[in-house]
Amino acid sequence: MTCFHCGRAIAVDERVGFRDRCPGCDRPQHACLNCAHHDPAYHNQCRETQADLVADKDRANFCEYFRPRAAAPARGVSRTDDARARLDALFKKKS
Repeated sequence: MTCFHCGRAIAVDERVGFRDRCPGCDRPQHACLNCAHHDPAYHNQCRETQADLVADKDRANFCEYFRPRAAAPARGVSRTDDARARLDALFKKKS
């Protein structure tokens, strides 16, 4: 898992505990922004339909549906810029 705040790689064995903290920035690991279900485009910003609403996505929570995200989005790069870069790479003209 990659920390949503500092970008540090965190080894996850079985599951992330409710009180686990990032060793780099001391932010909570069990937060929506570190979850594989987190998606700003969905209702409540979560792809898990049965999850309760969590108002602060960067704070620790007790969601039972939490699954560690493989890699957090890079800070400072907007989703639109990232999507545009992927499309440009996909449709790149061949010489």
